Amino acid sequence: GERGAERKVRKEFPSGQVQYYEGGQGAERLVRSELADGTAHHFEGDKGAERLVRMESADGTVHHFEGDKGAERLVRMESADGTVH
Repeated sequence: GERGAERKVRKEFPSGQVQYYEGGQGAERLVRSELADGTAHHFEGDKGAERLVRMESADGTVHHFEGDKGAERLVRMESADGTVH
């Protein structure tokens, strides 16, 4: 952003993890976190209340979650071959 209106959009860690943010200055919320192994976590919710809604593994498995931050529970899992558990 412009000087004085900067906002966080990306944060990189020595482990290779990269976090992505959306939102205006002071209201940036975590929307995605990618791990070095290819796993991606997707989040929804306002800043401070981001909750995990989906996790995509490098092997193509997708886990779907519901619930508030800290109380997310797995509700569905889709294997890379399309099998739903």
